[in-house]
Amino acid sequence: WRQNGKGLQLTALIHARLACLHHPPVYRKKELLNDDGPDLQDFISGELSEKNKWEEYKGNLKRQKGERLRLPPWLKTEIPIGKNFNRLKNTLRDLNLHTVCEEARCPNIGECWGGGEYATATATIMLMGDTCTRGCRFCSIKTARRPPPLDPDEPYNTAKAIAAWGLDYVVLTSVDRDDIADGGAEHFAKTVSNLKERNSQILVECLTPDFRGDLTSVEKIALSGLDVYAHNVETVRELQRYVRDPRANFDQSLSVLKHAKKVKPTVLTKTSIMLGLGETDQQILNTLTELREADVDCLTLGQYMQPTKRHLKVDEYVTPEKFAHWEKVGNEMGFVYTASGPLVRSSYKAGEFFLKNLLKKKKAEATMTE
Repeated sequence: WRQNGKGLQLTALIHARLACLHHPPVYRKKELLNDDGPDLQDFISGELSEKNKWEEYKGNLKRQKGERLRLPPWLKTEIPIGKNFNRLKNTLRDLNLHTVCEEARCPNIGECWGGGEYATATATIMLMGDTCTRGCRFCSIKTARRPPPLDPDEPYNTAKAIAAWGLDYVVLTSVDRDDIADGGAEHFAKTVSNLKERNSQILVECLTPDFRGDLTSVEKIALSGLDVYAHNVETVRELQRYVRDPRANFDQSLSVLKHAKKVKPTVLTKTSIMLGLGETDQQILNTLTELREADVDCLTLGQYMQPTKRHLKVDEYVTPEKFAHWEKVGNEMGFVYTASGPLVRSSYKAGEFFLKNLLKKKKAEATMTE
């Protein structure tokens, strides 16, 4: 989650789950080193960012061999700054909190921190350091076999800082820590319980690793008092080995989401998928079907972005219309909510979506009892 030359490491927020993978095999090395990812300025609004000019864009959306795709206009966005955004940003300096939002230089930061329709201030906090034991081909987080040890005071200090920050909704995430027996599950759980003790009203989402499939670790977090259990499958089943670390896979991720729901039926489960990696429509549909069969409640779909020249290239820029199609499909399939769009990320306006659907649910229940 650092800016490396021109490489904007936006994928840290694209799917903040932060699992990651071994170095690409030799036969792909040349292709992977061809170009850098987009610069932050690429995302700032320009003339073509106006919706009525999107149709004027004549660039290719699907990559040809050896080509680097230009950023299409719908991926350029204004960064709204409001009073709440400035207040939280200034408070951050004193709290020494590490947010994915800032480190990844996410273009959605103004919306999430500033609050939208429901004025819900949301931020994503990273626990357990900034070094991952895996190395996925979409993620630019630094990796090591044995990262620095955990700070035993972090759960308490983080909870204290978040409570003081005045958030409505917080997403706690982390790198993969395969070097720790429980993958850091106890660390997650302590942070949640400490936070809820300080502020029982704050809504907490945990975006966790897969803990190597250890369901005991999943259970620790699911029973910690959180409101949403999130874990990202990242891509369709057919592209798992191509995109993710060999230690991660679709079935293992699905088992995490299933077990969280099994041990705490009232908890909302959530996952996220990147589009633009070469998946087909049928593969996306099959993936959504499997997720619903696993009783996953919430789904986000966003555009994959190449963080640096060492990572997977964007195979295709998916149009806003296509993202709208998948949102409609997700809602029709029965997800509690589906957030789908080019700039949507796994934690995108998470609190606002959660509260909006909570309100809908309460209204529906009230109507049924009348």
